[in-house]
Amino acid sequence: MKIVQNPLEAVAGIKSNDRVFIQAAVAAPQHLVNAMSARASELRNVEIISLHTDGEAPYAAPEMADSFHINALFVGGNVRRAIREGRGDYIPVFLSEIPGLFTKNILPLDVALIQVSPPDKHGYCSLGTSVDVTPAAVQSAKLIIAQINPKMPRTHGDGLIHKSAIHYAIEVDEYLISHEPGVPNDQEAKIGQYVADLVEDGATLQMGIGAIPNAVLAALTNHKNLGIHTEMFSDGVIPLVESGVIDNSKKRVHPGKIVSGFVMGTQKLYDFIDDNPLVAMLNIAYVNDTGVIRKNPKVTAINSAIEIDLTGQVCADSIGMYQYSGVGGQMDFIRGASKSEGGKPIIALPSVTAKGISRITPFLKQGAGVVTTRAHVHYVVTEFGVAYLYGKNMRQRAQALISIAHPDHREALEQAASERFNTLITV
Repeated sequence: MKIVQNPLEAVAGIKSNDRVFIQAAVAAPQHLVNAMSARASELRNVEIISLHTDGEAPYAAPEMADSFHINALFVGGNVRRAIREGRGDYIPVFLSEIPGLFTKNILPLDVALIQVSPPDKHGYCSLGTSVDVTPAAVQSAKLIIAQINPKMPRTHGDGLIHKSAIHYAIEVDEYLISHEPGVPNDQEAKIGQYVADLVEDGATLQMGIGAIPNAVLAALTNHKNLGIHTEMFSDGVIPLVESGVIDNSKKRVHPGKIVSGFVMGTQKLYDFIDDNPLVAMLNIAYVNDTGVIRKNPKVTAINSAIEIDLTGQVCADSIGMYQYSGVGGQMDFIRGASKSEGGKPIIALPSVTAKGISRITPFLKQGAGVVTTRAHVHYVVTEFGVAYLYGKNMRQRAQALISIAHPDHREALEQAASERFNTLITV
């Protein structure tokens, strides 16, 4: 590993036509990203491969179009415009299968830009907050460039990389991007309570970041023996660990441990995972493997959606033709939970958008992506209750979903369902 002082020197090895991986979420190495982008006049047709990355993405600017092209595995806010305007593309893929894109040379990588903790006495750095797909990227890439940051937590699991595997590095000392948990509003709190009522003692939980997951976690204070096996988690887990509600005692895979692929949250969360043997940060190909997930008891997978049609088709990655996010790990966990003994796959969403448009619709918008098929859906939750769709026919599904739609939209949905199924449908 050669440590250099200037980030431009660290990224000097990036060439035109290279495929460059950027580590995900709060681990995105901003100084290296900025230095690479600063070389735009020297570079042409560099392909950027990444999941959602926090921070700025200067390579996505319109004036960078000749130098960089985005090929996103998950679309974050800093690249949505570029993809919408044709300066980038989106690859639909299950999160569990992304490492194989690299290791099987389907998307062979030339360069990996990563952020790590300083090497320990044995020479090992940690990928810290974002292990997920990064070990596969490091394994695949020909050139590894690292941002070494003492404020990157050192995590246990699959995220260790020896300094000898790193070709060039810069040293920075700065706090990671923080995501402050919002306070759930009344609507989100109601959804959280309905979901929490579905969670049984001894369940293994998967949930993400945001107001609804936070509301669910806040409503679990009287539960017992909960476990965590999830692609990611945030601050809401910490109070339940401290109170003993989450003890991971009933899990069959890594009992006693929280299993995750990446984290996003506040400095309190980053301190919590630092050198904490309770937390195993593992390769996402393993974490999100349905065969692994299903081994745990009562897997309760809580995922969100943008819209859901009256037959149960779930769109969670686009608003019509506008690519908003990605497939991610939703299907990995929906399927894993459904195959778990006593498992419950749950889609939780507000009944309406901020503009009052119903999220339960007669048909998905033109161009919308079906992330979870109607054959996979079991529970759908809004602030108006729980609809159980599994085993129900199309008419029964429509009736169940209309019953949890916003009252302002139920009459229109009943009419649309009645026309579609040639029979009167009311709730």
